[in-house]
Amino acid sequence: MNIDSFMQYCLAKPFTSHDFPFGEETLVFRVKGKIFALTGLEAGHLQVNLKYDTNLIDEIRDKYEEVQPGYHMNKRHWNTVDFEGKLSDKVLKELIDHSYSQVVKGLSKKDRIGLE
Repeated sequence: MNIDSFMQYCLAKPFTSHDFPFGEETLVFRVKGKIFALTGLEAGHLQVNLKYDTNLIDEIRDKYEEVQPGYHMNKRHWNTVDFEGKLSDKVLKELIDHSYSQVVKGLSKKDRIGLE
């Protein structure tokens, strides 16, 4: 999956926006203002930080070598995923979907309307 496909996929999710709160090199995707994905644009190699269920995080890291503890993130909640490795677009989309769902679960009941 390339950066354009990644951006299109994220932005197609309901109530998703993107911004650059950490400088012009770090692209952040949010649902209702809460971050579910971020990536550095300067690296030249697409790696994305995605949120993951803490009860399953070790399992997904063991399953895929492209999934590592989140770089510059809380490693109990975040993974850094190599989007240019061996993972199929299907798996990458599942990881994005999971991150989005994890963030939606943490929203207030009012903010979850139309998202579940």
